[in-house]
Amino acid sequence: MEINLDHTALVITDPQNDFLSHDGVAWDLVKESVKANHTIENMEKLLKSAKQNNIQTFISPHYYFPYDQNWIFEGPVEKLMHDTKMYLRKGPLSMEGFIGSGADFLDQFKPYINNEKSIIVSPHKIYGPESNDLVLQLRKHGISKVILAGMSANLCVESHLRELIENGFEVAVVYDATAGATIDGMDGYQSALVNYKMIANDVWSTDETLEKIKKIK
Repeated sequence: MEINLDHTALVITDPQNDFLSHDGVAWDLVKESVKANHTIENMEKLLKSAKQNNIQTFISPHYYFPYDQNWIFEGPVEKLMHDTKMYLRKGPLSMEGFIGSGADFLDQFKPYINNEKSIIVSPHKIYGPESNDLVLQLRKHGISKVILAGMSANLCVESHLRELIENGFEVAVVYDATAGATIDGMDGYQSALVNYKMIANDVWSTDETLEKIKKIK
C-alpha cells in the first residue's frame, strides 16, 4: 500500500483508559500483550507523527450509555463489558464524570486527540464501525487509504479492518500498535495477526509506518 498526504488517514480505535490504563477494567486481560508490543508507546508515536506530518487522524471510540446496559441479548465479551461497566458514560449528552473515567482517553494521547484537527466519530457499540459514522467521515474527507491501529487486536481493530476493506478502502494495520486479551488459554492478539496478514492490504510495524509517513512530506 502506497500512502499519500491527501488521501491517507490514521484511524485509532478505543484509545481509552479501560483498556490501556493500569486502573482500567480490562487491563488485567490485555496487560501482557500491551507490554510485549509496547502498544501505548507505539500508539503515541503514530499519533505524534500524524500530527507533525499533517496526516488526518480519526478516533473511533467505544462508549456505552445506561440504556445499553438493558440489552436483552449479548455475546460473551459484550456481557463482560456490560458487567464491568466498561466504557460507561452517564449519557450521550452528558460529560458528567467523563474526565479520568474508563471511557476517557489515555492522558498522554489527549494532546493529539483533543484538538480541532482530530475527528472523533460517533461511538461504535460492539466491535466494528457499522454502527457509527467512521466510513461517512472518511469518505467526506476524501480518504481512501487507512493506517489502522488501536485496541483491541482481534475485536475492534479486526472488525474495523474487515468493514473498511468491504467498503473499498485500502488498509494497512500497524501490528505492534495494538494488543489483545488472553482469556482461558485463548490469545486474541495471535489470532488477529493471522487475519491481518490474510485481509489487510499491508501489515507494518510502527517503525516502518513512521518511515513511510516521513517520506510523503
